Amino acid sequence: MCGIAGFAESSLDPETAAPLLARMCAAISHRGPDGEGSLIESPVALGMRRLSIIDVAGGSQPIGNEDGSVQVLFNGEIYNFRALRDELERRGHHFRTRSDTETIVHGYDEWGDGVLSRLRGMFAISLWDRNRQRLLLARDRLGIKPLYLWPRRDGLAFASELKSLEILPGFPSELDRTALLRYLALGYVPDPLCIWEGIRKLAPGHLAVWTPAEGLAERQWWSPLVTEQRGLSEEEAKRELRRLLEDAVRCHLESDVPLGAFLSGGVDSSAVVAQMTRLTDRQVRTFSIGFGEAAFNEAPHAAGVAAALGTDHTERVLTPDIDRLADELVLGFDEPFADTSALPTWLVSKLAREHVTVALSGDGGDELFGGYTRYHEVRGGGLPSSALRRAAGFIGRRLPFGTRGRNWILNQSRSAVGRYASTVALPALVQEGGVVRREVAGEAAELEHLLGALFDATAGRDFAARMAMVDVLSYLPGDILTKVDRMSMKVSLEARVPLLDHHLAEFALSIPTRLKFRDGVGKWIFREAIRDLVPSSVLEKPKQGFGVPIVHWLRGPLRHRLEALHGATSPIYQWCDPKATRRIIEEHQRGRRDHSYQLWRLLVLHRWLTSRQ
Repeated sequence: MCGIAGFAESSLDPETAAPLLARMCAAISHRGPDGEGSLIESPVALGMRRLSIIDVAGGSQPIGNEDGSVQVLFNGEIYNFRALRDELERRGHHFRTRSDTETIVHGYDEWGDGVLSRLRGMFAISLWDRNRQRLLLARDRLGIKPLYLWPRRDGLAFASELKSLEILPGFPSELDRTALLRYLALGYVPDPLCIWEGIRKLAPGHLAVWTPAEGLAERQWWSPLVTEQRGLSEEEAKRELRRLLEDAVRCHLESDVPLGAFLSGGVDSSAVVAQMTRLTDRQVRTFSIGFGEAAFNEAPHAAGVAAALGTDHTERVLTPDIDRLADELVLGFDEPFADTSALPTWLVSKLAREHVTVALSGDGGDELFGGYTRYHEVRGGGLPSSALRRAAGFIGRRLPFGTRGRNWILNQSRSAVGRYASTVALPALVQEGGVVRREVAGEAAELEHLLGALFDATAGRDFAARMAMVDVLSYLPGDILTKVDRMSMKVSLEARVPLLDHHLAEFALSIPTRLKFRDGVGKWIFREAIRDLVPSSVLEKPKQGFGVPIVHWLRGPLRHRLEALHGATSPIYQWCDPKATRRIIEEHQRGRRDHSYQLWRLLVLHRWLTSRQ
């Protein structure tokens, strides 16, 4: 596990490039405290920071092929590297290390860009082909590892985090308006957008190629949309899920350093941990945290699951000084990011890092198997005709803000796509109950249009499958995987997500909806597949998110921070309406409404913007 950074210029000067590259790598030293490496030869300057996991002694990067004409630096893990190594050695390739990294460079020699489809793992890759004067950049299928791109006048720059790009001269100073509006609605900046104009994220399953002669070109090398629903029986689906789960977890146990797992006691993390206990002869280390408020404390349940599974469990129940931690949490992300579960993710990562270097998590199961309650909420309900929806919208928008039932009426005025958007996003426009002025945002900010393009791409599936696919394309990489990567890497911990192993993920996406939802219960087939694997308490427990008591914190220890939003001097008021903002602050503090998620987004944006003034 590492962080990578670099740049390419047709007229690159190695002497000038070296100190810049060193500073870019130093900016992400938390991603790799164990070492660094670089390759500087015109026209490229490539660097990395290493967190040693596989072949601790011999896996330093860059790693080249036999004649050194191809060099690779990458961030991630390749779980099938032993099988790839055996195949490549049979084809005549000679390896000098035991690392997973080396399989990439020999695989490129053998299969070209086709090596990407043979890799099983999480990765962001930079590969320089000297003979072809070709720089290849690639990101894994589902976006587990990040990669930013900055096309420049005479080349490009790239990095695992924006901190590295900010080192370079000419870093953009203009915010991307579309990205900012998406943040206010979603709480994160979705791929491939970036908060800075002119910079973008390489999308999951995409690659980019730069050459001095032809510049930059991008293309998609994998898509979840190619999966098709299969005509499976229940028994066939259960057997295949168990086989793929076992295979995925086994692959993710590959490590030369201490390894453990996050355990919340939910279905996904419990399934991963239970499978781990069956695949190793050593006691599995597990970690969980809880909060003093009973409604947000999963620690007792997690401890019970750990006892049933026989793990070596460590838990910590916290009453964090959120006011002290808030700035560090917000600025731990390069872009505005307002998922409040980033805090417990960071804290459980810190706890795990005291004992291990690698931790497996259960992320991804809700998107793959239909675990979110919103899928049920949107499938039912809604007005049957467009005329009735228009009438509801006309009435709802004319009701005073704060009127009981106003939001429900507005939601009934939306199409199924709009109702789904209302479950994953907050209204941005003042007219819909948000704080953004229409003259700034335009109609594109309306919930009805927010995710329309993604739903168009999923046409041909039933609506439940389309909702899950939209989550895989947006919420999963933009929110969940961003949170896990940044908060684990912040403490130099490698977090692995076996449920997103692409063999398991592709099969999960092909399972028909009738096997995912039954009797009002999501993840039905996954629950059936693991019924004899996990304690019965796991399957009986109602779903509970990895939440924090943000509603209370904003009326208590964080209340004073809202004072910065009362006036009109905050930089957020380039886009937001002061009157609407004051209204939601007052409603929240008086206990009339819970506006905690919207207020946290505004506070995060305020703090993020002021840190850059």
